[in-house]
Amino acid sequence: MQDRAFGEIGEDKSLLLVDDDEPFLRRLARAMEKRGFEVETADSVVGGTAIVTARPPAYAVIDLRLEDGNGLDVVEALRASRPDSRIVVLTGYGAIATAVTAVKIGATDYLSKPADANDVTAALLATGHDLPPPPENPMSADRVRWEHIQRVYELCDRNVSETARRLNMHRRTLQRILAKRSPK
Repeated sequence: MQDRAFGEIGEDKSLLLVDDDEPFLRRLARAMEKRGFEVETADSVVGGTAIVTARPPAYAVIDLRLEDGNGLDVVEALRASRPDSRIVVLTGYGAIATAVTAVKIGATDYLSKPADANDVTAALLATGHDLPPPPENPMSADRVRWEHIQRVYELCDRNVSETARRLNMHRRTLQRILAKRSPK
C-alpha cells in the first residue's frame, strides 16, 4: 500500500490518533492500519491523555483543537510518558505561533489539514533531519485565507460586525467575501 518511500515503522507499531472529527478519524485510522500501524483512537483531550497514561504509543497524530481543550496537552503528556515517541500535530487552522509551540513542547512535525495518510506517514517516519516531501495537493493561499475567515466568523457566532472588527477589515469587504463561494 505504500506508494512513497517511507522509513521503517520499527518493532513498536503503536499509533494514537486524537481528533474530534469522527469521519476523518475513522478514515485515517483505516488508512494507517493498512500501512502497518496498530491504531488506537480518541476524540478528546481526556480520552487521548487516558490512552497515553495507560499505554504510551510510539507514534501519535494529535489534532490541535479538540472540543474539550487543546491537543498540545496530549502532546505534553505523551512527551513526559515516552520521550522517544514521534508526534505529529495536525490542524485545520495552522499558524506559525502554534507550530512553534507544538515543536517546542515535543512535536516532531506539524501538518495542516487536509493532510492525507501519505502526508501523515511521511511525517511520522521521516528520519534524521530530513524533511518529509511537500504535500501533493496543498491548499491554495486563497483557500487558507477563506478557511481562516470562516473559522473566525463561526467563533464570533456568525456576527459580521464582530468578525470584521477582529480581522481588522471593513464590514462590507467581509460581507462580500462571505457571499462568495469558497476558492479551490
